[in-house]
Amino acid sequence: MTELFKRLVKKRGLSEHFLKPKYDECIDPFFLPDMEKAVGRIKKAKENKDRVLIYGDYDVDGVTASTLMFDVLSGVGIKDIEIMLPNRFSDGYGMSDKVLKEAKKKQINLVVTVDCGSRNHEIIKEFNELGIDVIVTDHHECDDILPEAAAVVNPKRKDCKNKDLKDLAGVGVAFKLAQAVTKEKMMRNGQEKWLLDLVLIGTICDSMKMTEENRRLCYFGMKVLKKTRRVGLSELIKVCQAKRINSELIGFRIGPRLNASGRMATAERSLQLLMEKNSAEAARIARELNDLNGKRKAEQEKTVNDILKTKEDLEKKDVVVVRGKWHEGVIGIAAGKIVEELRKPAIVFAEKGEELKGSGRSYNDFNLVEALEYCKKVIISGGGHSEACGVKIMPDNFDAFDKKMNEFYRKKIVKKQSNNKNNSEEIDIEDLSELSLDFFEELNELEPFADGNEEPIFVLKNVLLINVRKMGKNNEHLGIRVRDKKGNMIKTVAFYASEKWMDFQEGQRADVSIFVIENDFNGQKSVEGRIVKMRLVEEEVF
Repeated sequence: MTELFKRLVKKRGLSEHFLKPKYDECIDPFFLPDMEKAVGRIKKAKENKDRVLIYGDYDVDGVTASTLMFDVLSGVGIKDIEIMLPNRFSDGYGMSDKVLKEAKKKQINLVVTVDCGSRNHEIIKEFNELGIDVIVTDHHECDDILPEAAAVVNPKRKDCKNKDLKDLAGVGVAFKLAQAVTKEKMMRNGQEKWLLDLVLIGTICDSMKMTEENRRLCYFGMKVLKKTRRVGLSELIKVCQAKRINSELIGFRIGPRLNASGRMATAERSLQLLMEKNSAEAARIARELNDLNGKRKAEQEKTVNDILKTKEDLEKKDVVVVRGKWHEGVIGIAAGKIVEELRKPAIVFAEKGEELKGSGRSYNDFNLVEALEYCKKVIISGGGHSEACGVKIMPDNFDAFDKKMNEFYRKKIVKKQSNNKNNSEEIDIEDLSELSLDFFEELNELEPFADGNEEPIFVLKNVLLINVRKMGKNNEHLGIRVRDKKGNMIKTVAFYASEKWMDFQEGQRADVSIFVIENDFNGQKSVEGRIVKMRLVEEEVF
């Protein structure tokens, strides 16, 4: 173990359990409420040769969970299985009359939800009246009174005693069901582990915390993804031109492409990719998703630029609440970009017909679900997680919603530096030779990085800027070679660099905060840095 890695481990207080998780230490799936009921109903479905409908969601978590649940039900021997995903634009989130009609039309005996269903009391009641059982597997907030389903498997239930399960993604809850049927010997032991590539992708892309259980599942999920049996994922990785399987690939390349289908059209294409068995067809779908992602980027950029035209006014608010004639499929990502830019919670509304449909992203421990509850008198519907939400309001209530959201912030938020959350300036580096390839390989053992296990930031202290050059079509990027006092050098890059950084000149000294990355050029590997923050040593941090 290199000295630098030892310092990182010590500073973070990482245990051997975290560094080297053991799969057999996974939490017993039967600690989840109603898991026994769910397993019992699935056993009955196999015996009765029931027709089963899996109902998911249109985001990455929902699509990966739907694919995983199909594999689980097939694995236990159920033959007649359909999958249905909602349309973001016509159906919205959760169960609607559409799934009720579809189940009735196809003579479904059992509906299994993934990543939704916990608050669909009325729809589930109608299913009961039709004699169709419903198993809910979900991870969203639920009410004190649960829907009258055959089982409601949700770690957010108040009677779920294990707190570490509460951070599971929807695909993580579905995987616990896979572990449960395996434990009951309904599926071959070890077969469920091949599902962990889906758990990894859904967990990271749904921004779930990397707590102990998620760390275990995603640690092994990373190993499975590197040798995935899913030709769709293999072809998507090729389209991404990935040289290394890591969190950045999943969060910034795979995830957006899987999401692009549901954002720009329907999520069906992403589902087809994950379930495809033919390499040629998978490659075609992967290219199609790549093209859709390009269109998504253009819509997103337009939306963010429109919002930031009033940046000075927005900076005066505690919570950014905006509306406009924007593409409904990109408002969630746009909200995330506004959070990055303004360092405050943001809710972006798309004007759609007689309603405003919004998507929110949090910042600095602001709980969006609690905020929506505070605003319940002026919204049509809303829900989600503490850090991400969806909401609908009438246009006439926009100002009232804006006012109440900011009012709630001032009443409830605990204002503290969010830098603690990002492990900012995690480790100071004065000797650049410490950033070796051996250290980089050790750092990869901490993958995947996510909330609760953030990618560490290293501060190159008092380095000399010896080569500063602008890059990119519009000179929007910055490349800087830096040197320490011993003469060791490293290349660093700032993508979409701050205007202030553009004025930096050779010969100046600075503290440069970086993420460590690897460059592989013609087989020659080297450690480089992606710049997070910079300041000249004579100046204040900006």
